[in-house]
Order: sequence, then C-alpha cells, then structure tokens
Amino acid sequence: MIARRRFLIGSMIAAAAGGSIAKATAETAPLPTLDAAAAATDASYWASIADLYEVDRAVANLENGYWGIMARPVLENYIENTQRVNRQNTVYARGTFGADLENTRNRIAAAAGVQPEEVAITRGATEALQVLIAGYNKLQPGDTVLFADLDYDSMQYAMNALKDRRGVEVKTFDIPEPATREAVLETYRLTLEQTPKAKLLLLTHLSHRTGLVMPVREIAEMARARGVDVIVDAAHSWGQIPFDIADLGADFVGLNLHKWIGAPVGMGFLYIRKQRLADIDVHFGDEDWPADDIRSRIHTGTLNFAAALSVPAAIDLHEQIGAPAKHARLTHLRNYWVAKVRSIETLEVLTPDESGMHAGITSFRIKGKPSKDDNTAIVNRLRDEFKVLTVRRGGVAAGNCIRVSPALYTTEAELDRLVAALTAVSS
Repeated sequence: MIARRRFLIGSMIAAAAGGSIAKATAETAPLPTLDAAAAATDASYWASIADLYEVDRAVANLENGYWGIMARPVLENYIENTQRVNRQNTVYARGTFGADLENTRNRIAAAAGVQPEEVAITRGATEALQVLIAGYNKLQPGDTVLFADLDYDSMQYAMNALKDRRGVEVKTFDIPEPATREAVLETYRLTLEQTPKAKLLLLTHLSHRTGLVMPVREIAEMARARGVDVIVDAAHSWGQIPFDIADLGADFVGLNLHKWIGAPVGMGFLYIRKQRLADIDVHFGDEDWPADDIRSRIHTGTLNFAAALSVPAAIDLHEQIGAPAKHARLTHLRNYWVAKVRSIETLEVLTPDESGMHAGITSFRIKGKPSKDDNTAIVNRLRDEFKVLTVRRGGVAAGNCIRVSPALYTTEAELDRLVAALTAVSS
C-alpha cells in the first residue's frame, strides 16, 4: 500500500510537471534533487506543485495558516479511505484499524526523527499542548509559569488555568518590536533571571500572530540551566521549517499535521521524551493503555478513521517535495511581497528579515491603526475590494495586526495583487 501510494503521488507530480520532473518509479517516485535555494524561484517546478492543489483563484487566499488544504493525491487517498471505512464500518474498526493506526504513528515518528513510543496521535496541536500543559505534574504551589504575548490563545488559557489547578503564579511578558534574534534571546534571559521561582515555560517555535521564528534551542537551554521545563508549540513550524524534534532541545512538544504537512483536518500529535513520560499525568485516569505507554496521556474517543489513515500520504508528499525546498519556497514568497512594501512609510512589517527569524508567515500593521476594529476593516477591504484574503490577529502587545500566509500554490501574481492593495489601503 505504501509503495502504491508513493507511486500514485509521484505519477501525479510527474504528470503535472511534464518534462521538468523525473519520472516516478513504483518504489520511490522521487522528485528531482534540487538545491533548495535555487528551487525556490523555479517557476516551472512550483507550477507543477501548484497543479496538485485544486484552488479557487477568484480570491487570492493568503490565509493558509488556519489549515493547509490537501493536495490532490492526499485528498484522493482520504476519499478512498472514507469510502472504505464507511463500507466496512465496525468490521474494519474492530478488526485491522488498530494495526493501520500504529502504521500511521510509526510513519509520524520516522518523519519527526523520534521513537514511536514517544508519539501519541491527537486531533491537532491545540489538543496536544492542552494535554501537556494541564498534565505537567512537576509544579508545586508557589511556583511560577511563564508565557509571552505571541503564544497561542488556547495555550495561554491552559497556562492561566494552572493558577487554580496547580496553585502556581502566572507571569507574562512581551516580545519586543522590532524583534531581532538578540533582542528575543535577551528578553527570555531577563525573564528567566527575574523569575527565580519559574518552573515551566511555554515557548512557540513559529508564532501564529506575526510569523516570528524563535531560537527555540537556545531558549530551551537557558531555561534548563535554571531548572525550568519547556513545552514547545510547534503547530506552525513542522512542515514549514526543516527540523527534527531533537533539534528543538525540548522534552515536550505539540505539533500539527493538518497545517503545513497537508493532512486532513483534525490531525496532530504530541511528543514526550520517553524518559519524561511520568512527568505528564495519565489523561483522565485512562485505563486503555498502561501508565508507561504515551497513548495513556490522551484519550480522544473515536478518531476520524479516514483522516488518520491518510496521514502517511501527506507525509509522503511532504518528503517528496522536501522540507528544505518547501521552506525555501515559502520564504521566497514572503520576501517577495515584503521587499515591495518596506518602502511604504505608514506600513510596519512586524517580522524581521533576519535569517532564521521568519519563514512564510509575516504580519503587518498600519501605523496609528492598532485596534481590532481598525484591522478588521482593513481585512474586509482587502477581501471585498481587492479579492485578497488575510486575517486579523489580536493579542500582540503593541496592537492588532494582519497576517499574510502564502501556500505552496501561491503565485507571485497573487502577491503583486496584495502589494497593490496594501499600497492603496496604507495611503
């Protein structure tokens, strides 16, 4: 089944690319080996990838941070799996589904560079991170937990809930604007230094608010040196930035599969380094799995069978394109429009151009318009007048902003439409 799926994916890519992509083989169906930086601007290559996505181009969709649509080979695999599960029903669910789900877990672990026993499948990064935060059992009354303004809302709520749940103090802090690598590191260093009772830090790898990429490993190291554990939110980074979980230097991580990996909606996973499993509580007293099995840390009930079965197809395509090439392309698309609007004096680009501090997502704010109403009005105008879809993001200490999230299928022409629109609304 895996070889057949890879063959079908490779065949569809080859057909879309014509002569620009090597012919698929039944075993590996490889894409050509390309230098990631050079591939970022290869128009014919990315046109062939874009052809794998069925997209309504009436509106330039630059709001791909919500979730990533499935490419055609993944969608077809999902439909096939849906039909199969619907046809076989509980004969399948109570038969071979368990083994198939374990295959999915193994595939996720291999792609993330960890052991299967360190992975538990969830319905998204939010669920994964809520489990990690709420279940973290090393806190004592009087301890302090930390999070920043750029961390995700639901995770902030979960951290705030620890005040009543664990009797801890909650301390928040703001990431500076304009952000630089050194300024971010200094902010975390000072926060940790000034909070001697800190025991837990929420750390977002790539912010959903501004697209800022944090130097996670360095921050995790300085936290560990002070006896502070880190829970990493990698919801937006995995699939958009090339890395293995070990690269983060953290023992607890929540990740998405339905954003930049392109799996069906409702799929994610949590990672707990196996030596730290006991530091996360068993989920609501789960007894389906033993306490030394990570799957006892999340009990979601009935999963979307077909969605779980389709995750390997999404990972196959992700790996055939390659994380470095995806990162290079998304970064190119981001830099393309940002370079053209930097000269607009009334427009503030919140994500720095500094290497390693951004990927594809970037947010902006128009000077003097930091309110929710201001930014909602701008988003509505971009959509209704210029046919460009973006999204307002609140929660940033300096004020609301507007997020731009291109996808692999985004064209430079659509970004030119964004630039023209921003020139108009910024005047």
